[in-house]
Amino acid sequence: MKKTIAIVLLVLVLAGAALAAFVLSGSYDIGADRPHWALTERVIDVLRERSIERHADGTTVPDLDDPQRIRRGAEHYAEMCTSCHLAPGLHGTELREGLYPQPPDLSTHGVHDPAEAFWVIKHGVKLTAMPAWGRSHDDAAIWDMVAFVRQLPKMDQATFEAMAGRAADDGHGGHAHHHGEGSDADHDHADADAGAHDHEHEH
Repeated sequence: MKKTIAIVLLVLVLAGAALAAFVLSGSYDIGADRPHWALTERVIDVLRERSIERHADGTTVPDLDDPQRIRRGAEHYAEMCTSCHLAPGLHGTELREGLYPQPPDLSTHGVHDPAEAFWVIKHGVKLTAMPAWGRSHDDAAIWDMVAFVRQLPKMDQATFEAMAGRAADDGHGGHAHHHGEGSDADHDHADADAGAHDHEHEH
């Protein structure tokens, strides 16, 4: 029995040493244009799915059919998500082209588990381009996005743009706004410029 334990410990030590040597050698290609080995990808997929499932368990899902909630979510989605997750009429972007792993096309697939979608949007996912939006948005705004994405696959381009109040992302990381009433951010910039102007005149 003692001999068996010693052998197991020796194997573990050798495996750890081999892993450390591999990591320190720098031979692993970390570039996003080189996919993981199939086994590595499978392990990461299972780890991600089980982690999200466990941490999202017990989340209380609010009413996601409220039209106002869905419309607010559309505005957030247009501003924050289309470059990676696309939209009706937008089939690719320069940013998305270079991402690995590829983000899901939410304009086609939507979300199937609102609680898990909420958790992912709020906390992000390590080793992907998915940010933790919970650091800049409250839970209500994140639920708005979940409500909208549930409806997204049912929309055509015109419906999406009308609901979002702007055109889909232009594929370069920016957003093409409809003519007419500006966004809150536009007003904030205008106010800041006006304040700076007044300050200059005071001197």
